[in-house]
Amino acid sequence: MPQMIFLNLPVKDLPRSTAFFQALGFSFNPQFTDDTAACMVISDTIFAMLLTHAKFESFSPKPIADTNESIEVLTCLSRESRTDVDAIVKAAVAAGGSTYNAPQDHGFMYGHGFRDLDGHVWEVMWMDPAAVQG
Repeated sequence: MPQMIFLNLPVKDLPRSTAFFQALGFSFNPQFTDDTAACMVISDTIFAMLLTHAKFESFSPKPIADTNESIEVLTCLSRESRTDVDAIVKAAVAAGGSTYNAPQDHGFMYGHGFRDLDGHVWEVMWMDPAAVQG
């Protein structure tokens, strides 16, 4: 079995957060989704578990970070093109999120980002495949 990643994120309103990410084109695995959690599919081996605060608190002995005061993690997603980067940020803002910072254009790499409804930061980037090859 390939290694998998499950990013666990606390959300205040699970149905609203699920609808937000569906508006960005993500799907959810119903096998691991209920009234307390929604399993967002990012890729075949990467998932974001959107958890109600009560569910998240059952896993962590520490309090949930206040995303208005601090950033607990920067989650970066890759996209196939600069246009795809801008499209997902635009969709996030249209669905109620906000931009995280100004676009960053380094020529071989382009990035932008958004904050979701709970203030979690999602960086989105494209990198020229030729630059990756060295």
